[in-house]
Amino acid sequence: MNLKSLLLVGGALLSGTAASAGGFQVTLAGQKNNGMGGVGVGLSLDQAAMFYNPGALAMVRERGVQIGGNVTLARQSFRGQFGSDERTLRNSIVTPFNLYAGFGPEEGKWRLGIAVYTPFGSKLQYASGWEGRYSLTDIDLKSVFVQPTVSYALTDQLSIGGGPVILAYGAVNLQKDISIGNYPDGHVELDGKAETKVGFNAGVFFKPSDKLSLGISYRSHIDAQVKDGTVTITNTPTALASSFAATKFDVTLPLPATTSLGLGVMPNDKLTLGFDVNFVQWSRYKTLDFTFDKNLGTSNQSTSKRYYQDALTFRLGGQYKLTDGLTVRAGGAYDNTPVKDGYVTPETPDADRVSGTLGATYSFGKFGVDLSAQYVSLKKRTQTQNDLLNNGTSLDRVAGTYKTNIVIPGIGFNYNF
Repeated sequence: MNLKSLLLVGGALLSGTAASAGGFQVTLAGQKNNGMGGVGVGLSLDQAAMFYNPGALAMVRERGVQIGGNVTLARQSFRGQFGSDERTLRNSIVTPFNLYAGFGPEEGKWRLGIAVYTPFGSKLQYASGWEGRYSLTDIDLKSVFVQPTVSYALTDQLSIGGGPVILAYGAVNLQKDISIGNYPDGHVELDGKAETKVGFNAGVFFKPSDKLSLGISYRSHIDAQVKDGTVTITNTPTALASSFAATKFDVTLPLPATTSLGLGVMPNDKLTLGFDVNFVQWSRYKTLDFTFDKNLGTSNQSTSKRYYQDALTFRLGGQYKLTDGLTVRAGGAYDNTPVKDGYVTPETPDADRVSGTLGATYSFGKFGVDLSAQYVSLKKRTQTQNDLLNNGTSLDRVAGTYKTNIVIPGIGFNYNF
């Protein structure tokens, strides 16, 4: 028996299928940016620049605090290759959040800040008895990333910034059924906490004129690790106790590095346009390897092929200031999936995706309310049993067709001082 798959920590680790980026990456880091298709690398909108491009923070004139949250409402269906009924996920709601605080002298060249956000994750709950239950029934990944940030304006047009990115909290819970021959199905649950890990986020921002700005940022990879996680096995026969004796597990998941380029265009004082390209180095994720303290089935080791490929995301958005208090936004994005044909897993039933976004801000004095909404449609993704056999992935995948649509409303509050 081979323990099949797990996706591990990274963003409050939140919803992979409810994300607005490929794989298990989540891009819901700023409420204004969310309404503009997720752009932000070439713009200096607000304190969320700490995530999109730390170099732009020094060009944000206002000091301030902002907090935002989103609700992901996903509908995912699966139909097995061999004539099964359509299966849908049990309803689950997750709430990615972001928090930023930026400080510094009002007319100074530097800014300090602290950011808390959730850039990776997955939560899925499949219907009871579904065809892939021996690969996965439930997965819930949680984490919190913290980023202290410093940004400095070298000139009136050029600024730089960066800071450590700390995986401050991470937790994983994965469950699946076990097929045990003539016996009733057993069940295994893996539960663990991730170790604290540190990477970095850095960027450069250049604004040659009032009508044009450019940015580049780089977020490093982090290897998220769970050690001595708990294995709970239930409903297995006493006669096979030695085959299901595991109580602890270790696993590592590589969270990819991302390089981003951004362009901002401001034709006039009311209109701002942005375009971003993100390059995500998913190709580091080749296998997912578990080690158990004792046997789980026929071995205390489990390896699952991933062989992800690097992927690009294209984002376009804009905002228009209708009145002194009201700004409206719109945008869209196209994400290439890093998951190759024949390697689609139940915990990341990923596909190329198209997103459309809307947003608005109403400001009154030093306070503001930010609203955003996203609709994400993943292309229908089919893999056959022959695909799985050809790739040697038939033991931990299921043949069939996945289709996912997601709605993500969000709200944020900001205070400038």
